[in-house]
Amino acid sequence: MSVLILALIAGAVIGLALGALGGGGSVLAVPALIYLLGFSPAAATTASLIIVTATSATALYAHARDGNVAWKTGSLFALAGVVPAFLAGAVAGHVPATLLTGAFAVVAALAAVRMLRPARAEPPQRIRPAKAAGAGAGLGAVTGFLGVGGGFLAVPALVGVLGLRMKQAAGTSLLVITVNSLAALTARTGTGGDLRWEVIAPFTGAAILGAWDGKRLATKITGETLQRTFAVVLLAVAALMLADVIA
Repeated sequence: MSVLILALIAGAVIGLALGALGGGGSVLAVPALIYLLGFSPAAATTASLIIVTATSATALYAHARDGNVAWKTGSLFALAGVVPAFLAGAVAGHVPATLLTGAFAVVAALAAVRMLRPARAEPPQRIRPAKAAGAGAGLGAVTGFLGVGGGFLAVPALVGVLGLRMKQAAGTSLLVITVNSLAALTARTGTGGDLRWEVIAPFTGAAILGAWDGKRLATKITGETLQRTFAVVLLAVAALMLADVIA
């Protein structure tokens, strides 16, 4: 199968997940770029940020149109992660490939476990600025270092720490992802290695189109079914990456 076809398929799958779940799909971008498309770990995390930024911004527009974005709350949460995302992005290019891959596999596994937990309705909570800032900073650091959007962390934080409803948290997480990814991408300018735009461009285009379809898919299939299916795939990917590091 040609590289172009693989890029289109991978991009479509990641876009579908991101659009349907409001986050989490981008965590598959890095392993797809490494194992399917031959990118180095450093180049893959940088390329992933490009893909995540464009796709999240597109999905954000769709959610905002439906009134599912808490702009003020999301902006404050995202701003807390800008500096950590920038600093982590600058450091990531100098980290050994095996360490970067291993760290990514661990985060992917944790994301899958988090998705497999039963969803619980969270009552509105009093916003604690220090806790919200800490959660935002931690999310920014993960985004910058590993090149993932971090929606699997942002959504529960927005629900549990800031008291947003699930649907609004999913939309607002896309604002946080977009801002953090842009900050990390700025830090990585000129350090991403061979980015191979002939692969990144179709990958990104397919992901953007997939995000629109994912938004529609979310209205037809229960969120729990989508989330559990994706979590199982993510666990398998994390296991393969860890096996690769250990071998």
